[in-house]
Amino acid sequence: MTHPELATAPAAAPRVRLSESAVQRLRAAVRGELIEPEHAAYEEARQVYNAMHDRRPALIVHAAGVADILAVVRFAAEQGLALAVRGGGHSVPGFGTCDGGVVLDLRRLRGIRVDPARRRVRAEGGCTWGELDHATNAFGLATTGGVVSTTGIAGLTLGGGMGYLSRRCGLSCDNLVSADVVTADGRFVTCSETREEDLFWALRGGGGNFGVVTSFEYRLHQVGDIYGGAIFFPVEGDILRSFQDRIAGAPRKLGAVFAFTKAAPLPFLPAEWHGKPVCAVIACWSGAIERGEKAVAPLRRLGPVAGAFIDRMPYPQINTLFDELLPAGLRQYWKGNFVRRLTDEAIAAHVDHAARTPTIESGTFLVPIDGACHAVAPEATAFATRDARFSTVIAGAWPDRADDEANVRWVREYWAALRPHSEEGGYVNFMSADDQDRVESNYGGHYQRLVAIKSRYDPANLFRVNHNIRPLA
Repeated sequence: MTHPELATAPAAAPRVRLSESAVQRLRAAVRGELIEPEHAAYEEARQVYNAMHDRRPALIVHAAGVADILAVVRFAAEQGLALAVRGGGHSVPGFGTCDGGVVLDLRRLRGIRVDPARRRVRAEGGCTWGELDHATNAFGLATTGGVVSTTGIAGLTLGGGMGYLSRRCGLSCDNLVSADVVTADGRFVTCSETREEDLFWALRGGGGNFGVVTSFEYRLHQVGDIYGGAIFFPVEGDILRSFQDRIAGAPRKLGAVFAFTKAAPLPFLPAEWHGKPVCAVIACWSGAIERGEKAVAPLRRLGPVAGAFIDRMPYPQINTLFDELLPAGLRQYWKGNFVRRLTDEAIAAHVDHAARTPTIESGTFLVPIDGACHAVAPEATAFATRDARFSTVIAGAWPDRADDEANVRWVREYWAALRPHSEEGGYVNFMSADDQDRVESNYGGHYQRLVAIKSRYDPANLFRVNHNIRPLA
């Protein structure tokens, strides 16, 4: 079977002819820009973050507001078209585009309003974490985001949302207070713990299956400057083993991500390490700044240090460290797993495959999800695996189409070697487009409740360009 990431070029995709009268009615109903294949901007507008996904939608709409979203959702439902929703535009599985359907692009919707007195922020669905972090940092506040500033807030939050503040503040979805949503039947609803409670539960981890979230309201925490950065080590199993033990006993205000990668030519890393496989720990102490050096010190003692950059910095800066390494337009393929404990066998598999990391852009990342993540009741949100210790992603990234097969093979072989030592499911935001067969295991005991909510809010499965939870109908 041909996997989606290795499918043929979109020239073979069927051309969908939309009803001209229906398109004209839609054009009259929206203030944003409608782009059809004949439009001069079409080739640029159809491009997405991951160049592996070269799709040709029948129509792209850059929404100017909620009224446009309502009109596009109703149009797609009436015309029986696939609807791809593009939030921050960072979807590695390519769910921000489709062949022959409608792309609803929210990236012009980037309004942010911070309420420092209540420690709340409301942000529109096209915002990125870099934009949200910048807005809240002005008030010495933050909430859990990702580890790349160009990631959209929508996709990350709807899948759960992990980052450097997870151990202290919980997942992004744990900090979601309310959400404005356009549902499949063209309604606009606000959901929270007390309004449309089932929908609110499903949004917190259930992905993009339930509607278009036009704005997110988050709880904020006091986070100003942090003490952190990157520490590099040789690829040794004992370093990962020690990291597992030390992060387990660390204060919650110490966030850290463990990585296997190839060393980029960084000024603080000796030249002999450039291009070689390394272990890295990216640390983020968000407590009292004067305690930062002492808090991070145990991570510096994991093994012989090849190079390090650790300093005081504004919190938003820690989320920019990978930005230049992972620009839009690379070819990417990911697979992920949840892990309750890193066994000796799993660590040996990591060392074996990490030593063959194919490109500087590629890497394997282990994100701790203990601390505050474990303090949330397992049934409180759709995010299902509250007892895991790590979320692992094997992230292949490379620039040249000719290298597709070799890089995808590296990810799959690495993932297969880890699978006997991992949980059945994984984090939905670390999945590729060919992981549809894992959807049920990703949600475990929550899956049937998600199916029931999907059947209520989207019985015709309009929102199916995602890791799809299929309605009963």
